[in-house]
Amino acid sequence: MLGRVNHVAIAVPDLTAATAAYRDTLGAKVSQAQALPEHGVTVVFVELPNTKIELLEPLGENSPIAAFLDKNPSGGMHHVCYEVDDILQARDQLSASGARVLGSGEPKIGAHGKPVLFLHPKDFFGTLIELEQV
Repeated sequence: MLGRVNHVAIAVPDLTAATAAYRDTLGAKVSQAQALPEHGVTVVFVELPNTKIELLEPLGENSPIAAFLDKNPSGGMHHVCYEVDDILQARDQLSASGARVLGSGEPKIGAHGKPVLFLHPKDFFGTLIELEQV
């Protein structure tokens, strides 16, 4: 079911500072910031030869990553995103095997303009998993 790792997401308290660290200190190519109000975050992507790193900053008071940053004020790894060929088939197969899909269970459009779903971290050893249809 799983394809390649699309990205690893890191929640950060200051997106401008994190962008500068990746761009200026590490010499990475970093995208422009993109606000995603439907997900409550602003993101940038660090382009690597084999995958991407997504840097996330809360957007608004009801951001789902605000609680994460309350517990981890310096930031930290938030989720891993895997590619799937058919997100609805993956959702149905995972649900049938007992995995919990977060939210309504219906895919939302993610930062890459493709359908995404999130899986409950308690079902995957403390790791929040995002699935993105390719």
